[in-house]
Amino acid sequence: MRQGLGMTQREMAKRLGISQPTLARLENADLNTTLKTLAQICRALHCRPGDLFEPGGVKMPSRRGR
Repeated sequence: MRQGLGMTQREMAKRLGISQPTLARLENADLNTTLKTLAQICRALHCRPGDLFEPGGVKMPSRRGR
């Protein structure tokens, strides 16, 4: 979704007040987020939380073995 808006990780991270490496970890499902950060992400992407989990939304990699 972020990329569809033409937004870089650096730009998105700045909007969220987090570092670019932290955003990368969130996008790669290497880091859990808080509801507060989820709400900030949705505001930045102009979407609802459920949109992030719908087919065609953000694709989360499989986390087998965890």
